[in-house]
Amino acid sequence: MAKIKMTTPLVEMDGDEMTRILWKIIKDELLLPYIDLKTEYYDLGLEYRNETNDQVTIDSAEATKKYGVAVKCATITPNAARMTEYNLKEMWKSPNGTIRAALDGTVFRAPIVVKGIEPCVKNWEKPITLARHAYGDVYKNTEIKVPGAGKAELVFTSEDGTQIRETIHNFTGKGILQGIHNTDKSITSFAKACFNYALDTKQDLWFATKDTISKTYDHNFKDIFQEIYEKDYADRFKQAGIEYFYTLIDDAVARVMKAKGGFIWACKNYDGDVMSDMVSSAFGSLAMMTSVLVSPSGVYEYEAAHGTVQRHYYKHLQGEETSTNSVATIFAWTGALRKRGELDGNKELMDFADKLEKATIQTIEDGKMTKDLALITSLKDVTVLNSADFIKAIRETFDTLS
Repeated sequence: MAKIKMTTPLVEMDGDEMTRILWKIIKDELLLPYIDLKTEYYDLGLEYRNETNDQVTIDSAEATKKYGVAVKCATITPNAARMTEYNLKEMWKSPNGTIRAALDGTVFRAPIVVKGIEPCVKNWEKPITLARHAYGDVYKNTEIKVPGAGKAELVFTSEDGTQIRETIHNFTGKGILQGIHNTDKSITSFAKACFNYALDTKQDLWFATKDTISKTYDHNFKDIFQEIYEKDYADRFKQAGIEYFYTLIDDAVARVMKAKGGFIWACKNYDGDVMSDMVSSAFGSLAMMTSVLVSPSGVYEYEAAHGTVQRHYYKHLQGEETSTNSVATIFAWTGALRKRGELDGNKELMDFADKLEKATIQTIEDGKMTKDLALITSLKDVTVLNSADFIKAIRETFDTLS
């Protein structure tokens, strides 16, 4: 059988630890036998990032802008312990953060739903996609530990020297301060990415902040979203039969618990960080959560929502058998291949991605799965497979599908 041809490369970003092991098995078992795979390869493993002073991460982001679609393996964001373990020159930044900043992107995360892995929230029938703004707020904050009594002020000095000054608090004793920021440019990119993704996936879009309390900061998010929607998207949403809905974040949390799913929930940076973990856990597992970074210019970078599975990697190094869930990593590849096919008009590639996802889900629903899923499934008499055998079982299922 002839392999599927590709006309434009994907940007391939390799990663770290157990997910790097799975990455190679997935390519060898599920991709290379069927596709004449064209990728521009970047090694984002921590050792090579250190060797290149993290230039490889910047280069991979620039390549993603060039080719439009990337697929990324999970990577280590080093802490003090990793500095020693890998003999690092410095504590390199999160590759995801570097890539997000370079692409000005919004992260969309959605659970992979399979029969036998029921959501904890019984009325959730369809996936809930979390759209997380990936710039600013507490992630780029400035903090002060207040040593004693005194006046805290918020001061903005414009280029011409004019100042805006507001009193934050008159301290009578010790305390703490935090300064956060965002930009209209980043919020605008976030809004456009959300509206475009809603149209692309034909899903309603919710957006939630706390503008009743944060009458300037959060209200600015609300106003920018509303202005862009009314100007550029209202008619397109109506034609697509989907809705844009704004509410307060606490109201959104209450509503989402009684909803059936099947919509995009857009959140500010911290809210999205927290709520995506809540949604993924309630649907079953972070290992069953897709993640795609979308830029306002229409560039896509696909990855798994979880980390490098460090504990399993250390077991693997000691020669012990692991049963590591590779589903989200497989879906990172299928998402990227489908988008590449869509952009290139390559229906064969799109059909392959659909078929591989179907085979992955069917394998689990047939009772063949990794240990993490076996612990939470409602299916009876399941077979627990090790890391490699689970991927091979997916290939066997794939070969039986028409």
